Amino acid sequence: MNIIGIIPARMASSRFPNKPMATILGMPMIGHCYKRSKMSSLLSEVYVATCDKEIYDYVNSIGGKAVMTANTHERASDRTAEALLKIEKSIGKKVDIVVMLQGDEPMITPEMIEGAVQPLMHNKNIKISNLYAKINTVAEFEDPNEVKVVVDKEEYAIYFSREAIPSRKKGVLDVPMYKQVCIIPFERDFLLEYNDMEQTPLEIIESVDMMRILENGMKVKMIFTEKQSYAVDTQEDLDNVIEKMKSDNLISKYL
Repeated sequence: MNIIGIIPARMASSRFPNKPMATILGMPMIGHCYKRSKMSSLLSEVYVATCDKEIYDYVNSIGGKAVMTANTHERASDRTAEALLKIEKSIGKKVDIVVMLQGDEPMITPEMIEGAVQPLMHNKNIKISNLYAKINTVAEFEDPNEVKVVVDKEEYAIYFSREAIPSRKKGVLDVPMYKQVCIIPFERDFLLEYNDMEQTPLEIIESVDMMRILENGMKVKMIFTEKQSYAVDTQEDLDNVIEKMKSDNLISKYL
């Protein structure tokens, strides 16, 4: 099975400009994401999809593979889909599963990638999956930068939101607090189908891509992970990740 990882990345982040090249222990963040993703034995190859020459040149400088994409994409999935078609053209064969990875989660592990991909490998009815993890503090639960998810008994997503869901405002304080971890495997054709769909009202309101799938009556399989992932959206997030990565056990394998 031909499974590839694609990391969409751009410099023009509204919340943290130039963050893919923000330095963590001497290496730009996008370098950590790329090197750690490459450790997954399930991935045939990993590519960075970008519209910025600075990122493109850096990835090539560390022996990585980068794909230049349009600078008009509003969603990471759009950039990923464009890169997918360019990659298939260059390698001369189709991909089976595309794993959309994040360029701002530098503590990704191979085990997280492999856990997310397994459902698509073993069940043809599953077209997309997401990891999800426990939220440990109320402050993180209420942080709008963190995408929360509610799941059903079979671990399919019911709803995604940047708000704190389920509500703690009705007197029940001990609620299940889970966040989306943005390792998102797509069945190849479904990624292209997804990108042909119109944006949906709740997707726009929540600013969460996965709502487009739920609003069209389809399912997103959620896979729980005990591994902690830390998205970098602010300088404070970056400082937190730098401290945590000082004791990370994968660092010595590539840095």
